Amino acid sequence: MAILRIITAPDPRLKMIAEPVTQVDDELRQFMDDLLETMYDAHGIGLAATQVGVLKRVLVLDIAQREGDRKPMFFINPEITEHSDETNTYTEGCLSFPDQFADVERPKYVKVKYLDYDGKAQEIDADELLATCLQHEIDHLDGKVFVDYISKIKRDIILRRLKKDKKHYEQPSS
Repeated sequence: MAILRIITAPDPRLKMIAEPVTQVDDELRQFMDDLLETMYDAHGIGLAATQVGVLKRVLVLDIAQREGDRKPMFFINPEITEHSDETNTYTEGCLSFPDQFADVERPKYVKVKYLDYDGKAQEIDADELLATCLQHEIDHLDGKVFVDYISKIKRDIILRRLKKDKKHYEQPSS
């Protein structure tokens, strides 16, 4: 397995829309394994293909890892088919926005249809944290990021911090 490079904001590739997957094969499964390994290596609980510069409608999740267990989930061509009117607010972070967090309000429940690791059609009812993670990662596939849901002032502060941190890390050491 390979650790892939995660794109960080304000990279314009994070605003690109992913294309549907037309074939689930060994090459795609290898990519999903690499995506999962990259997510674990970065200590995340979700990662979308667009975050590593691949414009395919693929994402991986593992919210169980927060409790020290691993229960990876693979989603190909995920689509939200239902959502609740009731909402939850979670403090969201993102591997493409290192060390930046904001409260985001989203539907508490979603139903998602998708293809699994083997290309079989599935449907999942998700609420609470799983629903939030699925919405967050599906947003990535649609060219949206979590800061799109917060005020312009907060978004500008986060983006300024990221640019400043990027300049700091890119400075040659003396």
